[in-house]
Amino acid sequence: MLEKLFKLTEHRTNVRRELVAGFTTFMAMAYILAVNPDILSAAGMDKGSVFTATAIASVIGCLLMGLFANLPIGLAPGMGLNAFFAFTVVLTMGYSYQFALAGVFIEGILFILMSFFNIRESIIKAIPSNVKISISIGIGLFISLIGLKGAGIIVDNPATLVSLGKMTDPSVILGMIGIGIAAVLLILNVKGALLIAILGTTLIGIPMGVTQIPENFSPISLAPALHNNFAEFDWSQIFTMDMVIIVFTFMFIDIFDTVGTLIGVCTSAKLLDKDGNVPNVKKALLADAVATSVGALIGTSTVTSYVESASGVAAGGRTGLTAIVVGGLFFVALFLAPVFLIIPAAATCSALVMVGLFMLRVVGNVDFEDFSEAIPAFLTIIFIPFSYSIADGIMLGVVTYVAFNAFCLKFNKLTPTMIILALLFLAKMAWM
Repeated sequence: MLEKLFKLTEHRTNVRRELVAGFTTFMAMAYILAVNPDILSAAGMDKGSVFTATAIASVIGCLLMGLFANLPIGLAPGMGLNAFFAFTVVLTMGYSYQFALAGVFIEGILFILMSFFNIRESIIKAIPSNVKISISIGIGLFISLIGLKGAGIIVDNPATLVSLGKMTDPSVILGMIGIGIAAVLLILNVKGALLIAILGTTLIGIPMGVTQIPENFSPISLAPALHNNFAEFDWSQIFTMDMVIIVFTFMFIDIFDTVGTLIGVCTSAKLLDKDGNVPNVKKALLADAVATSVGALIGTSTVTSYVESASGVAAGGRTGLTAIVVGGLFFVALFLAPVFLIIPAAATCSALVMVGLFMLRVVGNVDFEDFSEAIPAFLTIIFIPFSYSIADGIMLGVVTYVAFNAFCLKFNKLTPTMIILALLFLAKMAWM
């Protein structure tokens, strides 16, 4: 049955190899079970419910990717997308998490429609490559900043805006220990390095008093109920420019996360067809879109394809059976909720900092020799962390790209889509 469903022989793989690949991918991306509840709880969401929603949305996304698209790619709520949800939409713009969940749900529905008409690919082609790359870099710096701030390593300072925290604080010490553990494990190429670093740091935090263990603690139990965040949508302001910007930003980040991951992972797995296209790409994008809509309904941020799937491909994963295994392990994790929910922010700091490193690796692909490309890219990179807003960084990147190239009469570099986006963003900034 597995042979017929996943075409294992055709893809030069077997069940054992796919099982190992699925376990490897899960270990590489399971840190999201600790990090996502921590980030979204900052927006006022119930941490236990977010954990359950994270696991269930990941199960659904992986099953759809495996059964429908037959690709070895794991899905879960995305980093950067959850940061935008909590720290930009809720904590900076001042909206409720119910409003943000409505934006995620709308994005998912739009993506379902767009997947049928190949609109995603059209939008991607319209955005200059240097702007795309700079957004990834900026988000990486932003995520690292969130991790450092959560552990108290970076703190507010009225005189200098930010500064180092008190290095004798137990939370700061634990955060630095976590970064050190993650760094060593990554250098040694240990599978599941980030998850091991999080769990190890959590244990070290117990005698330090940072990790709080509740009375009658049991590592295995039923997952917390979803009801606290289930279908909590605020539709009262959906016809506003803010909602347009929010939905577009969710879409924009998700598009590049998903398509970039699909291309990168499928290239590593040698799954691209003779024309260099991802097989079943429409089905893969649809799986992502459906998982996002369901994720919003049950109470989590945008679900996307994980680049950590490359670790499973390196272990031999070539078919959707790998994704099915990942989804099965996320299901098992539902019964380990108490373990993930005691993990402190200081312990997740290491994963956030290292994810920032991973996202920074593409900086060499930015064309710094052409200033019409380099300057908007640089402004995008620095404005995302400095403004503490992914949306503001993207807006300024698009607007400056169009403005600088228009003033320099380089109209051949501008597309109608880019010009329309720049005008919309200018209108938004004028109303801030």
